[in-house]
Amino acid sequence: MASFLAPPAHKPVLKTGPEADARYRALRWQVFLGIFIGYAGFYIVRKNFSMAIPMLEPLGFGKGELGLVLSMNAIAYGFSKFVMASISDRSNAQRFLPLGLICAAVSMLFMIVPVQWFGAEQKNLAILLMAVLNFLVGWFNGMGWPPCGRVMTHWFSIKERGTWMSFWNCAHNVGGALVGPMAVYGALWFGSWFYGADEKMYFLIGTYAFPAAVAVLVAIVAYLLIRDTPQSCGLPSIEEWSGHASKNYSKNEEKALSVRQIFLTVLSNKLLWYIAFANAFVYMVRYGCLDWAPTILKDQGVDLKNAGWAYFAYEIAAIPGTIFCGWLSDKVFQGRRALPTIIFMALVAVVIVIYWQFFSNFTVVISCLIAIGFLIYGPVMLIGVQALDLAPKNAAGTAAGLTGFMGYVLGTAVLANVVIGYVAEHAGWDWTFILLLIACALSVFFMALTYKEEKYLAEQKSE
Repeated sequence: MASFLAPPAHKPVLKTGPEADARYRALRWQVFLGIFIGYAGFYIVRKNFSMAIPMLEPLGFGKGELGLVLSMNAIAYGFSKFVMASISDRSNAQRFLPLGLICAAVSMLFMIVPVQWFGAEQKNLAILLMAVLNFLVGWFNGMGWPPCGRVMTHWFSIKERGTWMSFWNCAHNVGGALVGPMAVYGALWFGSWFYGADEKMYFLIGTYAFPAAVAVLVAIVAYLLIRDTPQSCGLPSIEEWSGHASKNYSKNEEKALSVRQIFLTVLSNKLLWYIAFANAFVYMVRYGCLDWAPTILKDQGVDLKNAGWAYFAYEIAAIPGTIFCGWLSDKVFQGRRALPTIIFMALVAVVIVIYWQFFSNFTVVISCLIAIGFLIYGPVMLIGVQALDLAPKNAAGTAAGLTGFMGYVLGTAVLANVVIGYVAEHAGWDWTFILLLIACALSVFFMALTYKEEKYLAEQKSE
């Protein structure tokens, strides 16, 4: 397996001049398309279990049991994004990403087994197997972001990475948006092939089998499009080609490090810890607002249909917000990430205050959720970009994995889900809004600690 995933050797630079420039530009678009399609594929087989829960309950499975299975995905993803990133930094992105996607698809496909073969008659065994499989789905999904980060650091310069990554980051919105329609039409088109007149089982095909099959096809397309590094294609490094490099860049970053060296490099970098903690508080705000919005609205007497539209509006607003924030960081702030993140999080705090003071007004709440969705996803994306910027290229995936781990495990699971849920139940919604404002302040504080490190970018000559 190690030899299969090993990065391809650097080839001698074949040519220079206009012809080489044209090939470089063409390959950049090709690999970008590969990681966009590939990353969208991961979201086709990531949170499908959520879609299956309403159909599993009538079969005899309880909400508490299914909630336990659901939690396995987030826990596995948070740990995997950090652990598997260290392997990704030493692997060929062209092979690593499709391998992870195929493994996630196969794990998702086998989610059919505990329902069809065991069912509620052997509930304990079925729940255990579902939990293991959903854990594997989350774990293999953690193999998606790191190789994409590796590709970004090798093919796109520090002065343009924010813009390119803002567009790439929309891949998860595209993939996630396909899950619902695929569940519906997959069951409609293929359910009867496998279950005949037993319509209550059709969802297994639409929710699990159909997306898994599509994901395998996406993995093949991604493999055909992605190239690991420019040097493996006989081209110069992105730093040589673009003339832009990070402050501490050296050619040693083009060489693979051992796992021990990667972890020492990342864990000893205090700037990465600053943005990792900032990410935890950004995620607390992101999911603290998103996950609890339907409950807040329901408590105010808003019906679930309208609450669902609030959830939808929050996510859709993320797409233009993310792209605008990435463009801003490159074109206005010359590649700096801390300052636009600070500005966006300060604006989020202002909107949260309005949300808090008028959260009994449905129109104001919807407007605030749209505004928060527009503003919050830019910082989410930029912190990932900043992790790539601050770490050596040969440890970039692990650096981004550290921020992802802190975001999902500390920020989401602990702070946004457990802490906010407990505070809302025992102290009321006012205190949850206070916690969200504290989280905004702490995210700004930790990002401010990295501001000085990025000032050199404003002095570099722009393209």
